[in-house]
Amino acid sequence: MTAFMLIGLAYVQSRPNTDFATPPGSFDGERAFADLQRLVAFGPRPSGSAALEQSREWITSRLRAAEIPVSDDSFIATTPVGPIRMNNVIGRIAGASSSIVIIAGHYDTKRLTGFVGANDGGSSAAFLLEIGRVLAQRRNVLSCWLVLFDGEEAVRHWSTADGLYGSRHFAAELATQGIQPQIKAVIVVDMIADAHLDIHREAHSTPWLADLLFSEASRLGYGRYFLEQPRAIEDDHIPFLDLGIPALDIIDLHYGPFNFYWHSLFDTPDKCSPASMGIVGAVVSRSIQELGAQIGGDRR
Repeated sequence: MTAFMLIGLAYVQSRPNTDFATPPGSFDGERAFADLQRLVAFGPRPSGSAALEQSREWITSRLRAAEIPVSDDSFIATTPVGPIRMNNVIGRIAGASSSIVIIAGHYDTKRLTGFVGANDGGSSAAFLLEIGRVLAQRRNVLSCWLVLFDGEEAVRHWSTADGLYGSRHFAAELATQGIQPQIKAVIVVDMIADAHLDIHREAHSTPWLADLLFSEASRLGYGRYFLEQPRAIEDDHIPFLDLGIPALDIIDLHYGPFNFYWHSLFDTPDKCSPASMGIVGAVVSRSIQELGAQIGGDRR
């Protein structure tokens, strides 16, 4: 690839491509973006920090304001820097069926000085708040759990033991409590506010679940943002796949020119877009409805 082509690619990856999108449905991208900005205002939010605790209290208050019952899943994580208390936040929205779909993402940020994680941590948490408001106001076939994971980020260096602390703990709890058979699907969102939105099909994700999501994106006219070329990443969906639960990761792996904004001080709200959040919100909202139609489940 020539230098001219590289410069052109970098330019394209840094330019917004969702500004004129008008997503249908009740998911409010502007409100989600305002929540993203509020989370960023707490500052860096690594696991165990006072800022993350403040964020969690605010997240819990916003879920309860939407009349969503909330519980706290607290545990001590063994990390390379010693034990750290971590907390997953769980909102439960009852559906007509006892079968459950989990919509999840993380709310912590990488341990980097000054890193506020607008897209990486902020967007997933803000997305879950808004999709929760949408789901709480409509009749759902499936019961919907919103799970905000602590400890997605590695404390030092990413490995099978350092990272995904919250999702690994939560998946293990599902298996221990015997709830696993009720979980029909897990949808993980991560880094979905990029102003230049391009979500590739994640290679580890359950194929039929990815097919459903990409089909809904196409029906809504957003196929240009959901790209069929596969990309593989280890994210919060992996512990559920390991249990045999169908799981999907929705993630934009190209954040800025050559992914330059990822885990950098440039991950700030000005690199994010309400329209991008609205597009993903519309697609996920429709996908949950389609899941309910296809899976159904035991009626209460």
